[in-house]
Amino acid sequence: MRQSTNRTWLFDLDNTLHNATPHIFPHINRAMREYIERHLGVDADEATRIRQDYWERYGATLLGLIRHHDIDPRHFLLATHQFPDLARQLVFEKPLLHALKRLPGRKIIFSNAPRHYTEAVLSLTGLGRYFNAIYAVENVRFQPKPMLAGFRALLQAERLDPRRCIMVEDSLPNLRSAKKLGMKTVWVSTSSRRPPYVDVKVKSAVQIPQRCGAL
Repeated sequence: MRQSTNRTWLFDLDNTLHNATPHIFPHINRAMREYIERHLGVDADEATRIRQDYWERYGATLLGLIRHHDIDPRHFLLATHQFPDLARQLVFEKPLLHALKRLPGRKIIFSNAPRHYTEAVLSLTGLGRYFNAIYAVENVRFQPKPMLAGFRALLQAERLDPRRCIMVEDSLPNLRSAKKLGMKTVWVSTSSRRPPYVDVKVKSAVQIPQRCGAL
């Protein structure tokens, strides 16, 4: 790939720049279940079913709660993303710092997580210094990935041509949306398959600088 700086990298956060599976996702899932129990008046099993159903249907539990239950998104996000011991829960590859430093082009965080949590993760890992902007879910009017409206809100705000953007994600539905808009796509996954809308697959974001020529 030509080493120009007129490309823009859009990076997801959870399970793309750090591993949220061991500690953070279980914490969030539990907090969401408890929130749904309290605010919808259902038991734990039904709350779990609702959380999972909305995540599968809309790409984010939040969107289903807004659409069907008129939940205040800011209240929900604040209540479900409280981490008194976040530093101990983070699983992060330190070589990623050097990899991002080597990566040419502008870099933006595009996450379905709330801004306070996103900023905390970036600060604790030291990743924040390598990003030019942060787009958390409230910055795209609570239109989370894979909804095209959220992508378009970011592109419009940053005046970006999607054909000059590269989306780095662990989520295939989100990459499918990026590809529909004309972006290049990088899938962070240990899977052996590679769908046609994925341009490059890496096991870790650390590998991206050495693989960017494939784009």
